[in-house]
Parts: sequence; structure tokens; C-alpha cells
Amino acid sequence: MNAAYQRLTVCLATQTLTGWRRDGSAVVYPVSTAALGAGQRHGSWQTPLGHHIIRAKVGQGAAPGAVFVRRRATGEIWSEALHAEYPERDWILSRILWLRGEERGHNRGGDVDSLRRFIYIHGTPELEPMGEARSHGCVRMTNADVIDLFDRVEVGTPVEIVAVAPVTA
Repeated sequence: MNAAYQRLTVCLATQTLTGWRRDGSAVVYPVSTAALGAGQRHGSWQTPLGHHIIRAKVGQGAAPGAVFVRRRATGEIWSEALHAEYPERDWILSRILWLRGEERGHNRGGDVDSLRRFIYIHGTPELEPMGEARSHGCVRMTNADVIDLFDRVEVGTPVEIVAVAPVTA
């Protein structure tokens, strides 16, 4: 793998995503995970914990703020006026990193399948705060950050989603 980041860690407690380089150094991005906390079940509106991989990358070359519905660009670019027109939309913008769980019975298969739950790392409107748990289950990032991340990972990159950051000595 020639990606800049060899693995990613999302921490719900700190509302951060860390991109780990091969040399052990890291870059930390602020994120927004589920308002309802951690959970695996379909329909829970929670962020699933555990080992995942990036299953697919969607949006290569799309404009910053490009709107996606069902992983397809709508041709719209997010604006406050568009937001006011569709206030109930869960905005998925700029890029999508679609996650697949790697742990059968925990985040893969049955009613706990992250892929079938459509759990993404994706961009969100700039008016949405980072560092606060406010999503519907996905991992939200600023548009600039998700575009940067998208360009630094490959399909197959491991993603660990944890409730609390591991203690290091």
C-alpha cells in the first residue's frame, strides 16, 4: 500500500480521527460521530465500534461541497440557501469513504452490518461543528479535511473505531 496513512483510528470520546503513517507519526482531524453514541444495530443511529476497512471511495474529483444521495452526486453544491430549502436532509458532501465491518456478529453480518448500515466517513456542511457528537451514525468531517483524507488512503485501509482513546505510556 502506498497511501500516506496506513491505518485510521476514530475515537468517540475525543471526537477525532487519527491518520497513522508507516513511520508511526500521525495527523489528527476533528470529527463528529453519532449524537446517540456507540452502537452496532441497524436503525440505532449510532456509530459502530470495532475493526473496519475502507470498502469504497466515492467522489474522486467532485467539487468541495458536492451533494451525494445514495453515493451518487446530485449535481448540487451545498449552500445555506439549499440547506434552508431541505432542512431535514442528512448532508453527505464532497467525498465518501464507505466502511465495512471486519468482525462477524459485531459489525459484520445480520443486523449489525456496518456496510449495509451505510456507515461512511464523509464531508458535512461547514456550519456543523466538529468535536461534538451530532451525526446520525457516520463519521462527519469538514469538507477540506475529508478531501485531504480521501487523497491519503486507499480502499482496504484499516479503520478502528473506539469509544475511548487507548492509554499510551
